[in-house]
Amino acid sequence: MTIYLNKDSKIIVQGITGGMGSKHTNLMLQAGSNIVGGVNARKAGTTVELNGTELPVFGTVKEAMEATGADVSVAFVPPAFTKDACLEAIDAEIPLLVVITEGVPVQDSAEVFAYLDGKKTRMIGPNCPGIISPEESLAGITPHTIAGKGPVGLVSKSGTLTYQMMYELRDFGFSTAIGIGGDPIIGTTHIDALEAFENDPETKAIVMIGEIGGDAEERAAAYIKDHVTKPVVGYVAGFTAPEGKTMGHAGAIVSGSSGTAQAKKEALEAVGVKVGKTPSETAALMREILQSL
Repeated sequence: MTIYLNKDSKIIVQGITGGMGSKHTNLMLQAGSNIVGGVNARKAGTTVELNGTELPVFGTVKEAMEATGADVSVAFVPPAFTKDACLEAIDAEIPLLVVITEGVPVQDSAEVFAYLDGKKTRMIGPNCPGIISPEESLAGITPHTIAGKGPVGLVSKSGTLTYQMMYELRDFGFSTAIGIGGDPIIGTTHIDALEAFENDPETKAIVMIGEIGGDAEERAAAYIKDHVTKPVVGYVAGFTAPEGKTMGHAGAIVSGSSGTAQAKKEALEAVGVKVGKTPSETAALMREILQSL
């Protein structure tokens, strides 16, 4: 099985006619995703041909859902318009919203996060590579050729580390790999993904990739201790990062000892999670676990 996304998922793309939207819709189609249309208010009623498929363009997410039965939206919308695109998708009650956009103002993300409370939509991102259930569906920008289907569940704050881990463990394969994004405020957390993987019978082991800043990994460690029975291997990016400096992701900033890679590593190891010092070492730790299952 998979989490959040499978071969039956019907995907629309907000911003399908833009440069990034059209490019990655092409790649999602190549991955076998069931793309059923796109949204661009200014081009409603037209069609766009991508990867040999003619896709209808709708004025709103609600119209797209009513016409196609879509249950996933992937947003490739410039940062200034991302909040409105998210609110529109949430109002339309799309079950899954994947927000790829980088550079969304934190205040906008906070407003969207607050708006999600009690709604029917699960949001992944922003500033993330999205989600892939190999050989079934891709909603986002993860290269679909890296790895096939298998028993590993992967949740990661970093896009490129998602790709590296998938490549390192490609001989085993993945049920689902989800990039949750590196911003301070995100829709789906490590804990959400851990819960879903714990409940998925096909996922036998979990890789969790975090990074410096915030306390998401510490909270995930507490959750693992109480609720996760499957083996978990971790990696925390940023062991060599200088204090007080934002590193790469907007959420990756260390203040005092809180949020350091070492503190996160210790919190995870205290609950039995093996933590690698490099991505390759982390993959090797997972490899050992998979070979013993």
